[in-house]
Amino acid sequence: MRWMFLLLIVLNLFYFVWHQQQAPLRPKEVVSSVLTQDSKRDIHLLSESDGRAPRENTAAGGGAVCLFLGGFELEAPATALEQRLISLDIRAHVQSVDAAAEVDYWVYLPPLGSRQASLRQLRELQARKIDSYIITQGDLANGISLGIFPREDSAKSVIQRLRDAGYEAEFRALPRSHRRYWVRIAPESRHLISDALLEGLAFDFKGLQHQIIPCESIATSR
Repeated sequence: MRWMFLLLIVLNLFYFVWHQQQAPLRPKEVVSSVLTQDSKRDIHLLSESDGRAPRENTAAGGGAVCLFLGGFELEAPATALEQRLISLDIRAHVQSVDAAAEVDYWVYLPPLGSRQASLRQLRELQARKIDSYIITQGDLANGISLGIFPREDSAKSVIQRLRDAGYEAEFRALPRSHRRYWVRIAPESRHLISDALLEGLAFDFKGLQHQIIPCESIATSR
């Protein structure tokens, strides 16, 4: 009986030691499980975001904007402004742009089969006191010009009177354009253009305008 009692004591000791060695494993397993759950929760929250890109990326995708100074009718002041800015270590260069202004309407008689026929028609018109001139070049060469009018209704009125007289006149729209000269400031130099500098430039260059627009808006370089 005493041996049996001792054997039970030894078995209890072995069980106690084994239990102490196994107990720390469970907290580790719990911590690992919690970390895994937190990681999954973070991924879930990111997937539920509105998906908007950072503000910096959105601005970059919209294209660069440049500062344009000028709007001069002549190239000389634009060149002088360019040189002034370059002397201040500001990267700049002159660009010209042709902007449509108004439209004129050209009334004419299409070319006839030969120049001689057109000349005879011209003499007829002049005999009727109708101002007319032979067209010497272009796709309407040997046709007859009957005038250029600033308004479409005026041109159509002349055409109707000529048709009543037996002449099949036509008209063509002629857009009038004017060229302006601008100085484009490179994007990396834009921060060098202060309000004080703009005021000084406006004093030295009469009629100076400034616009902040996409860099490719004015694409015709000098």
